[in-house]
Amino acid sequence: MQKKLVLVNPVNPVRTGLTVNRKSRFPPIGLGIVAALTPEHWQVELIDENWVEFAYREADLVGITAFTASANRAYEIASIYRERSVPVVMGGIHASMCSDEALHFTDAVVVGEAETAWSRVIDDVENGCLQQVYKGDPGDLKGSSRPCRDLFHPDYIFASVQTSRGCPMNCEFCSVTAFNGQRYRRRPPEDVLDELETISQRMLFFVDDNIIGYGKESRKQTLTLFKGMVERKLDKLWFCQASLNFADDEEVLHWAGQAGCRMVFLGLEAEEVNALTEINKQLNLHRGVENYEAAFQRIHRAGIAVLGAFIFGMDGDTPEKLRKRTNYMKNSNIDVIQTTYLTPLPGTRLFNRLQEEGRLLYTEYPKDWDRFDMTEVVHHPGNMKPAELVQAMDDSNRRIYSRYVLLSKALRTLCQTRSATSMMFAWGSNRNYRNVAARR
Repeated sequence: MQKKLVLVNPVNPVRTGLTVNRKSRFPPIGLGIVAALTPEHWQVELIDENWVEFAYREADLVGITAFTASANRAYEIASIYRERSVPVVMGGIHASMCSDEALHFTDAVVVGEAETAWSRVIDDVENGCLQQVYKGDPGDLKGSSRPCRDLFHPDYIFASVQTSRGCPMNCEFCSVTAFNGQRYRRRPPEDVLDELETISQRMLFFVDDNIIGYGKESRKQTLTLFKGMVERKLDKLWFCQASLNFADDEEVLHWAGQAGCRMVFLGLEAEEVNALTEINKQLNLHRGVENYEAAFQRIHRAGIAVLGAFIFGMDGDTPEKLRKRTNYMKNSNIDVIQTTYLTPLPGTRLFNRLQEEGRLLYTEYPKDWDRFDMTEVVHHPGNMKPAELVQAMDDSNRRIYSRYVLLSKALRTLCQTRSATSMMFAWGSNRNYRNVAARR
Protein backbone atom coordinates (compact mmCIF):
# COMPACT_ATOMS: atom_id res chain seq x y z
CA MET A 1 0.00 0.00 0.00
CA GLN A 2 1.43 3.39 -1.00
CA LYS A 3 2.34 5.72 1.85
CA LYS A 4 2.30 9.50 1.73
CA LEU A 5 5.01 11.93 2.80
CA VAL A 6 4.05 15.59 3.22
CA LEU A 7 6.95 18.05 3.21
CA VAL A 8 6.42 21.56 4.58
CA ASN A 9 8.39 24.74 3.98
CA PRO A 10 7.09 27.12 6.69
CA VAL A 11 7.26 30.90 6.53
CA ASN A 12 7.25 33.21 9.53
CA PRO A 13 3.78 34.83 9.32
CA VAL A 14 4.82 37.68 11.62
CA ARG A 15 8.08 38.84 10.03
CA THR A 16 8.85 38.91 6.32
CA GLY A 17 12.53 39.83 6.67
CA LEU A 18 14.60 39.42 3.52
CA THR A 19 11.77 37.56 1.76
CA VAL A 20 9.44 40.55 1.62
CA ASN A 21 9.29 40.27 -2.18
CA ARG A 22 8.32 37.05 -3.90
CA LYS A 23 11.00 37.73 -6.51
CA SER A 24 13.61 37.26 -3.79
CA ARG A 25 12.36 33.84 -2.68
CA PHE A 26 14.01 30.63 -3.72
CA PRO A 27 12.86 27.00 -3.91
CA PRO A 28 13.40 24.91 -0.75
CA ILE A 29 16.17 22.84 -2.30
CA GLY A 30 16.68 20.82 0.89
CA LEU A 31 13.12 19.49 0.81
CA GLY A 32 13.54 18.74 -2.89
CA ILE A 33 16.55 16.57 -2.02
CA VAL A 34 14.62 14.81 0.76
CA ALA A 35 11.91 14.02 -1.78
CA ALA A 36 14.53 12.57 -4.11
CA LEU A 37 15.88 10.38 -1.29
CA THR A 38 12.42 8.98 -0.54
CA PRO A 39 11.59 5.51 -2.01
CA GLU A 40 9.31 5.39 -5.03
CA HIS A 41 6.55 3.58 -3.15
CA TRP A 42 5.98 6.78 -1.17
CA GLN A 43 3.86 9.58 -2.64
CA VAL A 44 5.43 12.98 -1.88
CA GLU A 45 3.65 16.33 -1.64
CA LEU A 46 5.26 19.70 -0.86
CA ILE A 47 3.41 22.52 0.92
CA ASP A 48 5.41 25.70 0.35
CA GLU A 49 4.24 28.71 2.35
CA ASN A 50 6.22 31.02 0.12
CA TRP A 51 3.17 30.70 -2.12
CA VAL A 52 0.25 29.13 -0.25
CA GLU A 53 -0.68 29.12 3.40
CA PHE A 54 -0.55 25.69 5.03
CA ALA A 55 -3.69 23.59 4.91
CA TYR A 56 -3.89 20.11 6.39
CA ARG A 57 -3.14 17.19 4.05
CA GLU A 58 -3.50 13.53 4.92
CA ALA A 59 -0.09 11.95 5.53
CA ASP A 60 1.71 8.93 6.93
CA LEU A 61 4.81 11.01 7.64
CA VAL A 62 5.53 14.74 7.74
CA GLY A 63 8.92 16.34 7.12
CA ILE A 64 9.49 19.99 8.05
CA THR A 65 12.48 22.27 7.63
CA ALA A 66 12.97 25.73 9.12
CA PHE A 67 15.32 28.62 9.56
CA THR A 68 15.43 30.08 13.05
CA ALA A 69 12.97 32.88 12.26
CA SER A 70 10.39 30.37 10.98
CA ALA A 71 10.88 27.76 13.72
CA ASN A 72 7.69 28.69 15.59
CA ARG A 73 5.62 28.34 12.45
CA ALA A 74 7.21 24.91 11.92
CA TYR A 75 6.30 23.89 15.46
CA GLU A 76 2.73 25.14 14.98
CA ILE A 77 2.29 23.01 11.86
CA ALA A 78 3.95 20.02 13.54
CA SER A 79 1.46 20.18 16.41
CA ILE A 80 -1.46 19.86 13.99
CA TYR A 81 -0.16 16.54 12.75
CA ARG A 82 0.93 15.24 16.13
CA GLU A 83 -2.59 15.82 17.45
CA ARG A 84 -3.68 13.35 14.76
CA SER A 85 -0.90 10.89 15.67
CA VAL A 86 0.96 11.48 12.40
CA PRO A 87 4.75 11.26 12.98
CA VAL A 88 6.64 14.49 12.33
CA VAL A 89 10.34 14.71 11.50
CA MET A 90 12.12 18.07 11.51
CA GLY A 91 15.44 18.90 9.89
CA GLY A 92 17.36 21.88 8.62
CA ILE A 93 19.63 24.41 10.26
CA HIS A 94 17.47 25.35 13.28
CA ALA A 95 16.50 21.83 14.26
CA SER A 96 20.14 20.76 13.92
CA MET A 97 21.32 23.56 16.22
CA CYS A 98 18.40 23.24 18.69
CA SER A 99 17.53 19.55 18.53
CA ASP A 100 16.40 19.27 22.19
CA GLU A 101 13.99 22.16 21.69
CA ALA A 102 12.67 20.75 18.41
CA LEU A 103 11.96 17.40 20.05
CA HIS A 104 9.42 19.09 22.32
CA PHE A 105 7.33 19.74 19.21
CA THR A 106 8.21 16.87 16.86
CA ASP A 107 8.72 13.12 17.02
CA ALA A 108 12.20 13.05 15.49
CA VAL A 109 15.00 15.36 14.40
CA VAL A 110 17.54 14.96 11.62
CA VAL A 111 20.74 16.68 12.71
CA GLY A 112 22.97 17.72 9.81
CA GLU A 113 22.75 16.62 6.18
CA ALA A 114 19.86 14.39 5.16
CA GLU A 115 21.64 12.20 2.61
CA THR A 116 23.17 9.83 5.16
CA ALA A 117 20.18 9.81 7.50
CA TRP A 118 16.91 9.84 5.55
CA SER A 119 16.89 6.18 4.51
CA ARG A 120 17.12 5.22 8.19
CA VAL A 121 14.19 7.51 8.98
CA ILE A 122 12.05 5.89 6.29
CA ASP A 123 13.01 2.35 7.34
CA ASP A 124 12.17 3.06 10.97
CA VAL A 125 8.83 4.68 10.09
CA GLU A 126 7.88 1.66 8.00
CA ASN A 127 8.88 -0.68 10.83
CA GLY A 128 7.14 1.37 13.52
CA CYS A 129 10.30 2.16 15.47
CA LEU A 130 11.05 5.83 14.76
CA GLN A 131 13.99 7.11 16.82
CA GLN A 132 14.22 10.63 18.21
CA VAL A 133 17.54 11.72 16.71
CA TYR A 134 19.18 10.85 13.40
CA LYS A 135 22.61 12.25 12.68
CA GLY A 136 23.65 12.88 9.10
CA ASP A 137 27.37 13.01 8.54
CA PRO A 138 28.92 15.24 5.84
CA GLY A 139 29.45 12.83 2.97
CA ASP A 140 31.00 12.69 -0.47
CA LEU A 141 28.92 14.77 -2.90
CA LYS A 142 29.76 12.65 -5.94
CA GLY A 143 26.54 11.26 -7.35
CA SER A 144 24.45 13.14 -4.80
CA SER A 145 20.71 13.26 -5.37
CA ARG A 146 19.21 16.05 -7.42
CA PRO A 147 16.18 17.78 -5.93
CA CYS A 148 12.77 16.79 -7.27
CA ARG A 149 12.09 20.08 -9.03
CA ASP A 150 8.64 19.08 -10.20
CA LEU A 151 7.47 19.64 -6.60
CA PHE A 152 8.50 23.31 -6.60
CA HIS A 153 5.97 26.04 -7.31
CA PRO A 154 6.12 27.02 -11.00
CA ASP A 155 6.26 30.74 -10.22
CA TYR A 156 9.75 30.68 -8.74
CA ILE A 157 11.79 32.95 -11.00
CA PHE A 158 15.15 31.48 -10.03
CA ALA A 159 16.06 27.80 -9.81
CA SER A 160 18.36 26.91 -6.91
CA VAL A 161 21.47 24.81 -7.58
CA GLN A 162 24.16 23.61 -5.18
CA THR A 163 27.69 22.71 -6.22
CA SER A 164 29.47 22.54 -2.85
CA ARG A 165 29.09 22.39 0.92
CA GLY A 166 31.17 23.26 3.95
CA CYS A 167 33.40 26.19 4.82
CA PRO A 168 36.83 26.30 6.49
CA MET A 169 36.54 29.96 7.52
CA ASN A 170 34.44 29.56 10.71
CA CYS A 171 33.38 33.22 11.12
CA GLU A 172 32.00 33.90 14.59
CA PHE A 173 28.48 34.82 13.43
CA CYS A 174 28.04 32.01 10.87
CA SER A 175 26.55 28.54 11.43
CA VAL A 176 27.58 27.02 8.08
CA THR A 177 30.63 25.31 9.56
CA ALA A 178 28.59 23.87 12.43
CA PHE A 179 25.99 22.47 10.00
CA ASN A 180 28.00 21.42 6.91
CA GLY A 181 31.44 20.95 8.45
CA GLN A 182 34.74 22.75 8.09
CA ARG A 183 35.86 20.69 5.10
CA TYR A 184 34.93 22.23 1.75
CA ARG A 185 33.36 19.55 -0.48
CA ARG A 186 32.42 19.86 -4.15
CA ARG A 187 30.14 17.99 -6.49
CA PRO A 188 31.93 16.83 -9.66
CA PRO A 189 31.45 19.50 -12.34
CA GLU A 190 29.98 16.98 -14.77
CA ASP A 191 27.26 16.10 -12.24
CA VAL A 192 26.33 19.75 -11.91
CA LEU A 193 26.36 20.33 -15.67
CA ASP A 194 24.12 17.32 -16.24
CA GLU A 195 21.68 18.70 -13.67
CA LEU A 196 21.73 22.15 -15.25
CA GLU A 197 20.65 20.64 -18.56
CA THR A 198 17.46 19.40 -16.87
CA ILE A 199 16.45 22.83 -15.52
CA SER A 200 13.94 24.71 -17.65
CA GLN A 201 14.32 28.09 -15.94
CA ARG A 202 16.82 30.42 -17.49
CA MET A 203 17.74 32.19 -14.26
CA LEU A 204 19.67 30.40 -11.54
CA PHE A 205 20.88 31.00 -8.00
CA PHE A 206 23.91 28.97 -6.94
CA VAL A 207 23.27 28.55 -3.23
CA ASP A 208 26.87 27.66 -2.30
CA ASP A 209 28.38 29.81 0.42
CA ASN A 210 31.45 30.15 -1.80
CA ILE A 211 31.10 28.85 -5.35
CA ILE A 212 34.77 29.52 -6.07
CA GLY A 213 36.06 27.37 -3.23
CA TYR A 214 39.58 27.27 -1.85
CA GLY A 215 42.83 26.03 -3.36
CA LYS A 216 44.14 24.87 -6.73
CA GLU A 217 41.93 21.81 -7.10
CA SER A 218 38.80 23.81 -6.41
CA ARG A 219 39.90 26.43 -8.96
CA LYS A 220 40.30 23.67 -11.56
CA GLN A 221 36.83 22.30 -10.88
CA THR A 222 35.31 25.78 -10.95
CA LEU A 223 36.85 26.46 -14.35
CA THR A 224 35.57 23.14 -15.63
CA LEU A 225 32.06 24.05 -14.49
CA PHE A 226 32.06 27.53 -16.02
CA LYS A 227 33.64 26.44 -19.29
CA GLY A 228 31.26 23.48 -19.44
CA MET A 229 28.26 25.82 -19.19
CA VAL A 230 29.60 27.70 -22.21
CA GLU A 231 30.52 24.59 -24.20
CA ARG A 232 27.10 23.03 -23.60
CA LYS A 233 25.43 26.32 -24.60
CA LEU A 234 23.21 26.27 -21.52
CA ASP A 235 22.32 29.97 -21.95
CA LYS A 236 21.67 30.65 -18.26
CA LEU A 237 21.74 33.90 -16.31
CA TRP A 238 22.74 33.52 -12.71
CA PHE A 239 24.07 34.93 -9.50
CA CYS A 240 26.03 33.31 -6.73
CA GLN A 241 27.63 33.76 -3.34
CA ALA A 242 31.38 33.81 -2.88
CA SER A 243 34.20 34.95 -0.68
CA LEU A 244 36.44 37.82 -1.67
CA ASN A 245 38.80 35.36 -3.37
CA PHE A 246 36.27 35.28 -6.20
CA ALA A 247 38.16 38.30 -7.57
CA ASP A 248 41.63 36.75 -7.35
CA ASP A 249 41.72 34.93 -10.68
CA GLU A 250 40.82 36.85 -13.84
CA GLU A 251 40.55 33.66 -15.91
CA VAL A 252 37.92 32.30 -13.55
CA LEU A 253 36.13 35.65 -13.62
CA HIS A 254 36.18 35.70 -17.40
CA TRP A 255 34.59 32.28 -17.69
CA ALA A 256 32.06 33.08 -14.96
CA GLY A 257 30.92 36.05 -17.01
CA GLN A 258 30.88 34.03 -20.22
CA ALA A 259 28.82 31.32 -18.48
CA GLY A 260 26.13 33.84 -17.52
CA CYS A 261 27.11 35.15 -14.07
CA ARG A 262 25.56 38.58 -13.67
CA MET A 263 25.91 39.21 -9.93
CA VAL A 264 27.97 37.90 -7.01
CA PHE A 265 27.12 38.23 -3.32
CA LEU A 266 30.20 39.07 -1.24
CA GLY A 267 30.13 39.04 2.55
CA LEU A 268 32.19 42.19 3.05
CA GLU A 269 30.68 42.88 6.52
CA ALA A 270 32.76 46.04 7.16
CA GLU A 271 35.27 48.38 5.60
CA GLU A 272 37.68 48.58 8.55
CA VAL A 273 40.12 46.10 10.05
CA ASN A 274 39.02 46.12 13.69
CA ALA A 275 35.46 45.13 12.82
CA LEU A 276 36.64 42.26 10.60
CA THR A 277 39.03 41.07 13.31
CA GLU A 278 36.20 41.03 15.84
CA ILE A 279 34.09 38.61 13.79
CA ASN A 280 37.08 36.56 12.60
CA LYS A 281 36.59 37.43 8.92
CA GLN A 282 40.04 36.10 8.08
CA LEU A 283 39.83 35.93 4.30
CA ASN A 284 38.82 39.59 4.03
CA LEU A 285 41.58 40.56 6.44
CA HIS A 286 44.10 38.62 4.40
CA ARG A 287 43.00 40.31 1.16
CA GLY A 288 43.01 43.71 2.88
CA VAL A 289 40.17 46.23 2.99
CA GLU A 290 42.35 48.65 1.05
CA ASN A 291 42.13 46.21 -1.88
CA TYR A 292 38.32 45.97 -1.97
CA GLU A 293 37.97 48.48 -4.81
CA ALA A 294 40.54 46.70 -7.00
CA ALA A 295 38.58 43.47 -6.48
CA PHE A 296 35.34 45.18 -7.52
CA GLN A 297 37.01 46.49 -10.68
CA ARG A 298 38.18 43.02 -11.71
CA ILE A 299 34.70 41.60 -11.16
CA HIS A 300 33.15 44.44 -13.17
CA ARG A 301 35.49 43.84 -16.10
CA ALA A 302 33.98 40.35 -16.36
CA GLY A 303 30.51 41.91 -16.71
CA ILE A 304 29.44 40.97 -13.17
CA ALA A 305 27.77 43.22 -10.58
CA VAL A 306 28.83 43.17 -6.93
CA LEU A 307 26.34 42.70 -4.09
CA GLY A 308 28.12 43.76 -0.91
CA ALA A 309 26.70 42.63 2.44
CA PHE A 310 27.43 44.74 5.52
CA ILE A 311 26.73 44.15 9.20
CA PHE A 312 25.64 46.74 11.77
CA GLY A 313 26.00 46.14 15.51
CA MET A 314 29.46 44.69 16.07
CA ASP A 315 30.98 45.44 19.46
CA GLY A 316 33.34 48.05 18.08
CA ASP A 317 30.61 49.89 16.19
CA THR A 318 29.69 53.41 17.23
CA PRO A 319 27.31 55.91 15.61
CA GLU A 320 30.30 57.65 14.03
CA LYS A 321 31.76 54.40 12.67
CA LEU A 322 28.40 53.45 11.18
CA ARG A 323 28.15 56.84 9.50
CA LYS A 324 31.56 56.15 7.96
CA ARG A 325 30.41 52.67 6.91
CA THR A 326 27.38 54.25 5.26
CA ASN A 327 29.55 56.76 3.43
CA TYR A 328 31.73 53.92 2.21
CA MET A 329 28.79 51.90 0.94
CA LYS A 330 27.24 54.93 -0.72
CA ASN A 331 30.40 56.11 -2.49
CA SER A 332 32.12 52.82 -3.29
CA ASN A 333 31.83 50.85 -6.52
CA ILE A 334 29.58 48.27 -4.90
CA ASP A 335 26.49 47.86 -7.08
CA VAL A 336 24.03 46.42 -4.54
CA ILE A 337 24.03 47.01 -0.79
CA GLN A 338 22.63 44.68 1.84
CA THR A 339 22.55 45.89 5.46
CA THR A 340 21.59 43.58 8.32
CA TYR A 341 21.94 43.65 12.06
CA LEU A 342 24.54 41.36 13.60
CA THR A 343 22.30 38.45 14.57
CA PRO A 344 23.48 35.75 16.99
CA LEU A 345 21.87 32.65 15.52
CA PRO A 346 21.82 29.48 17.65
CA GLY A 347 24.73 27.17 16.98
CA THR A 348 27.19 30.00 16.34
CA ARG A 349 30.06 31.02 18.56
CA LEU A 350 28.55 34.50 18.60
CA PHE A 351 25.30 33.23 20.14
CA ASN A 352 27.17 31.26 22.78
CA ARG A 353 29.37 34.23 23.70
CA LEU A 354 26.55 36.74 23.97
CA GLN A 355 24.45 34.28 25.93
CA GLU A 356 27.27 33.71 28.41
CA GLU A 357 27.74 37.48 28.73
CA GLY A 358 24.02 38.02 29.35
CA ARG A 359 23.72 40.34 26.36
CA LEU A 360 20.80 38.78 24.49
CA LEU A 361 17.74 41.01 24.53
CA TYR A 362 15.22 38.22 23.95
CA THR A 363 15.60 34.87 25.68
CA GLU A 364 12.10 33.43 25.82
CA TYR A 365 12.59 30.58 23.37
CA PRO A 366 11.12 29.38 21.14
CA LYS A 367 8.70 32.34 21.12
CA ASP A 368 11.41 34.93 20.57
CA TRP A 369 12.96 33.14 17.57
CA ASP A 370 10.51 35.11 15.41
CA ARG A 371 12.74 38.14 16.00
CA PHE A 372 15.94 36.51 14.75
CA ASP A 373 15.51 37.40 11.08
CA MET A 374 18.43 39.89 10.84
CA THR A 375 16.10 42.92 10.64
CA GLU A 376 15.83 43.56 14.40
CA VAL A 377 18.38 44.28 17.14
CA VAL A 378 18.39 41.21 19.40
CA HIS A 379 21.46 41.88 21.57
CA HIS A 380 23.13 44.64 23.55
CA PRO A 381 25.88 46.09 21.32
CA GLY A 382 29.26 46.78 22.89
CA ASN A 383 29.43 50.57 22.42
CA MET A 384 25.88 51.60 21.65
CA LYS A 385 22.42 51.31 23.12
CA PRO A 386 20.01 49.17 21.08
CA ALA A 387 17.95 52.27 20.27
CA GLU A 388 21.07 54.06 19.01
CA LEU A 389 21.84 51.13 16.72
CA VAL A 390 18.30 51.18 15.33
CA GLN A 391 18.60 54.90 14.68
CA ALA A 392 21.97 54.43 12.96
CA MET A 393 20.51 51.69 10.74
CA ASP A 394 17.48 53.81 9.86
CA ASP A 395 19.67 56.78 8.99
CA SER A 396 21.94 54.60 6.89
CA ASN A 397 19.12 52.97 4.97
CA ARG A 398 17.47 56.31 4.28
CA ARG A 399 20.72 57.53 2.70
CA ILE A 400 21.85 54.47 0.74
CA TYR A 401 18.41 53.50 -0.59
CA SER A 402 17.41 56.98 -1.73
CA ARG A 403 16.18 57.09 -5.30
CA TYR A 404 19.13 59.28 -6.31
CA VAL A 405 21.71 56.82 -4.92
CA LEU A 406 20.01 53.79 -6.48
CA LEU A 407 19.75 55.47 -9.89
CA SER A 408 23.39 56.58 -9.68
CA LYS A 409 24.50 53.08 -8.80
CA ALA A 410 22.45 51.58 -11.62
CA LEU A 411 24.09 53.87 -14.17
CA ARG A 412 27.51 53.14 -12.71
CA THR A 413 26.81 49.41 -12.92
CA LEU A 414 25.92 49.73 -16.59
CA CYS A 415 29.08 51.71 -17.33
CA GLN A 416 31.41 49.42 -15.39
CA THR A 417 30.00 46.02 -16.38
CA ARG A 418 28.77 47.03 -19.85
CA SER A 419 25.89 44.66 -19.22
CA ALA A 420 22.27 45.79 -19.16
CA THR A 421 21.35 42.45 -17.59
CA SER A 422 23.80 42.94 -14.72
CA MET A 423 22.39 46.41 -14.22
CA MET A 424 18.86 45.00 -14.01
CA PHE A 425 19.97 42.31 -11.54
CA ALA A 426 21.51 45.04 -9.40
CA TRP A 427 18.60 47.47 -9.74
CA GLY A 428 16.03 44.84 -8.80
CA SER A 429 18.07 43.69 -5.80
CA ASN A 430 18.53 47.22 -4.49
CA ARG A 431 14.81 47.90 -4.77
CA ASN A 432 14.14 44.69 -2.84
CA TYR A 433 16.50 45.71 -0.04
CA ARG A 434 14.88 49.13 -0.02
CA ASN A 435 11.51 47.48 0.54
CA VAL A 436 12.95 45.38 3.37
CA ALA A 437 14.34 48.52 5.02
CA ALA A 438 10.98 50.27 4.69
CA ARG A 439 9.28 47.46 6.67
CA ARG A 440 11.75 47.38 9.53
